[in-house]
Amino acid sequence: MSDKTARWIFYVGTLVSLVLFVGLTVDTHRQVATLTHADRLDEQVVAGKRVWHRYNCNDCHTILGFGSYYAPDLTHVHWRRGGDGIKAVVRTPEKYTTWRHMPHLAVSEQELDDLVAFLAWTAEIDTNQWPPQDEKFRSGAGRAVSLGVSAGANLFREKGCFACHTLEGTGGSAGPDLTDVGSRLNEETIRSILADPQAVDPEATMPRPPLTERERDELASFLATRSS
Repeated sequence: MSDKTARWIFYVGTLVSLVLFVGLTVDTHRQVATLTHADRLDEQVVAGKRVWHRYNCNDCHTILGFGSYYAPDLTHVHWRRGGDGIKAVVRTPEKYTTWRHMPHLAVSEQELDDLVAFLAWTAEIDTNQWPPQDEKFRSGAGRAVSLGVSAGANLFREKGCFACHTLEGTGGSAGPDLTDVGSRLNEETIRSILADPQAVDPEATMPRPPLTERERDELASFLATRSS
């Protein structure tokens, strides 16, 4: 190959790469508002982001690729735990964390509400299926709760039950698999467990879920229908 040919390959290759780079950059900026749901970026979401920084959450957690890898990635944590599940962990981390002990933070209820709003907004950002395990969980959780179109099915996700329990192959392993819990326990027993786990089993490690009486009835009804 002559020097002239090599130079032309270099020039053309550089030009094509530059055009592609600029084009992709412009396209990404054009889609940012849509991918991030900018229309939902209200004052509470912004306040929640300030809470995130105020308590140095990035020191342990990663979100949208930024932060530390000591504790779980929280980009889609709202899908894994739900709003009330997030609040429960922040209020009483010793009940939910093991060797990676999360410290107690002096977070007010208003700050908790703001933080949940921020994490709920973040969870809906289109990250092109990254982290991949979160995308798998998100789609799986959606399929699992769609098996029962009810208030109880939505509560199972919103209250953070997926963090410890598996339903239709999706969820955590800290607690029992609840895919066919209705075959093992009747609705009244499930309701009693949800009301006070330790009263039913003194050795139970499950914390008392933050449920109203109505929510407890709806969740117990949903779980009672889960049978093989």
